[in-house]
Amino acid sequence: MPIVVNLDVMLAKQKMQLKELSEIVGVSVVNLSILKQSKVKAIRFSTLSAICEALDCQPGDILEYVPE
Repeated sequence: MPIVVNLDVMLAKQKMQLKELSEIVGVSVVNLSILKQSKVKAIRFSTLSAICEALDCQPGDILEYVPE
């Protein structure tokens, strides 16, 4: 898929664990893990917004388009 999820990079920059992000955002660790592995087909804007707020970043910091 040409969309790459850089959630692990942003977590490392903020020195935050996936479990902590899960608690802040209100999304299960399993679902965030699936997102982190780029195995999701969709993400709600409300979830993306909450992740960006928690990590103090922009959607483009998390999602990246890489042509195949």
